[in-house]
Amino acid sequence: MVFKAPKRAEREEFMEYAIKLNAVNQAEKSVKAFATLTFGESFKITNIAVLTNQEGKTFVSMPRYRSNERTEQNEAVYKDICNPITKEFREELYDTILELYEEINETGRTELVRDHKGAEEPEFSVKVTPYEREGSNILGLVRIYFEDSFVVGNVSIIQGKEKEFVAMPSHKVKQSGKDEKPVYQDICFPVTKAFREKLYEEILNCYHQEKELVSERGQLAAQSQARMERRGIESEVPFR
Repeated sequence: MVFKAPKRAEREEFMEYAIKLNAVNQAEKSVKAFATLTFGESFKITNIAVLTNQEGKTFVSMPRYRSNERTEQNEAVYKDICNPITKEFREELYDTILELYEEINETGRTELVRDHKGAEEPEFSVKVTPYEREGSNILGLVRIYFEDSFVVGNVSIIQGKEKEFVAMPSHKVKQSGKDEKPVYQDICFPVTKAFREKLYEEILNCYHQEKELVSERGQLAAQSQARMERRGIESEVPFR
């Protein structure tokens, strides 16, 4: 099920966003800086890294997670949690981040911000896939699309003690002892209460609609299978 927010007037510009870049002052590390991206002062993406490879080339890396897949060399496969969808927006975004990184190097500053004052709330759509596995409290998997330019994945619908809720992609940041529960921090998340309520409401509405559709498809498939079985039995009965 896909929900699409009402569209604003067509425009040539990309959606409005702000970027904050913080330098990592450890020369021996490949990570040189971390960027935080905010859409329309409503939704934030953290842990965007500026890296330098062995050839000295600087590039942007979106936040990733370790998947269950392995390469032919039995190495772990990492996948992006979120990323630009179009080539045009990817080039616009990455070029802006790298320009800020160059400015940090030239000025010696540790933090730079490129802001958009009065930015509007971003348009968005959501795609929800019901997910039911025995022993799992995950009810659905979600992808959020911002103005058809940027996608956020790894969003889940979780069954809580009393009701289901939306869980944004996160990473473990703290675990002092073996008996202590790990502490997780969201990587992508709504900034304002109003946008969070709007986004989560649409995600849960889409989940329930899609779940009903899946149930209806299952019932139709069962009815079709039953009819085929009846026809098979009838065809085996000899004439009298």
